[in-house]
Parts: sequence; C-alpha cells; structure tokens
Amino acid sequence: MTTQIRRPGLAMESPFIWRARRPGSRHRLICFPHAGGGASAFADWVNALPADIEVVAIQLPGRQSRILEDPATEVEPLVQEVTEALRPLLTGSFSFFGHSCGALLAYEVAQLLYAEAGPRPEHLFMSAQPSPAAAALRPKIHSLSEEEFRAEVMRLGGFNEEVALDEDAMDELIPTVLADFALWEQHAMTIGPLIDSPITVMVGEADVRAPLDTIEGWGDHTSAGFDTQIYPGGHFYLFDPGTDTQVFEFLTETLLAA
Repeated sequence: MTTQIRRPGLAMESPFIWRARRPGSRHRLICFPHAGGGASAFADWVNALPADIEVVAIQLPGRQSRILEDPATEVEPLVQEVTEALRPLLTGSFSFFGHSCGALLAYEVAQLLYAEAGPRPEHLFMSAQPSPAAAALRPKIHSLSEEEFRAEVMRLGGFNEEVALDEDAMDELIPTVLADFALWEQHAMTIGPLIDSPITVMVGEADVRAPLDTIEGWGDHTSAGFDTQIYPGGHFYLFDPGTDTQVFEFLTETLLAA
C-alpha cells in the first residue's frame, strides 16, 4: 500500500499572500478566489498537485484572516495592492488561476504587469468567467433585493450544506459576496494590448453564470494560444469530487509540460 506524504499547507505570509512553500518546485501557481471566497478555497490543492508546483493563494480583505477589514470598493487600488504584494513571488516560472470574479482580478493584475513591462505569467487560467465583453452584458445581480440576491447566490452553489443551512453563517458571508459582485459588476474592464501568455478558459458545462457561448471571447485578449476545457458540473465544478481530479491532472500536465 502506498502512503501519501502530506506536505505543509498554505500559511499566511502577508495580508494578501497565503503560500505553501516548495523550495524545489518548478512552477508557482498563483490562485485568485471567487466572490466572497478566501485563500483557503485552494487549501486542498497543495496536496492534490505535485510538489513541483508551489501553490499561492490571494487573500482579499473582508474574509477569513481579514474578516475585520472592509471589502474592496474600487478595482484599481485593489489591483495595485495585489500586484505589489505579489512582486517578490513573480520570479521563475509562474501562472495565474482565477475562479469567477477571481479570474477578472487575475486578468487585471496580468494587464498591469504587461503595462509595466514586468514579469509575465506563463499561462492564464480563467475559470467560470465569461469574457469581459460578454460579462458586461450579463444582468447585474448586485442590485437585487437581499432576498433575491441570496437566492441567486445559493443557486450557484459553492457553500457546503452545513454552512448553507446555518442562517447566522450565511448572514455573515452574504455581505462579502455582495460586495464582490458590486465591485466587478460596476467596473469597466481594462482592455489593453494583447497578452502574450496563453489563456485557457475552464468551465462547467452547466454553469449558468458562464454559459459556453460567453467564453470564446477570451481568445481576443491574447496573442498566444487559446483553448477551452469543459467539465461536468456548474459554476463550482472544480470542487466536485471526481471533476476536481480532472482539473488537477490538466493543470499538472499543462504547467509541467515544459
């Protein structure tokens, strides 16, 4: 019987950065969580991905270790702050993975790095997020009534059953989720020069927030390769048992191919 060696998990290195140090790793995968999500959304990735891949997760204000802080209300300062926090880690081989709203933040950080002629991510993985042009046409849900907004968020999933049934927990979580939706739904995305990093869009085939006909537009934002990976499931396909294994296998193959 083979015994899996569990490696130390994500540890907070700064307000924005949680990291699972891998001194001998070949690639660093920097992960940007979904609306209302924290860095711990990627805790299981540390042991699911091989030791050659070092996992870093972004922790935004208003959640988990930063629960006492107000969520961001402007995108540009947030992008600047995240980029500054990441600079010491933008060495060697690295890529960005962003899920849902996190994909938009990852893209904006990449745009800023390109504008500054800074280090380039080798790959951008945009998960469960329509292209900027398609996203601008979606109905805005942050302006719904509290009851309607909660119902819409619950329809997307992403909360485990215990949390979803705990009214007090949901009362604490929903305002941060709402703040993130308001942040990005009111923001005009930066459309700069084409990025010369490949973009892969990863999406669940039944995702109502990122239907398959809204994702191809990401190809207009790169001068390098573009492809899509479609998985069983909905908006949070990547956390579904079985599908998560497919995601890990794809990321490992793609990141370590070179």
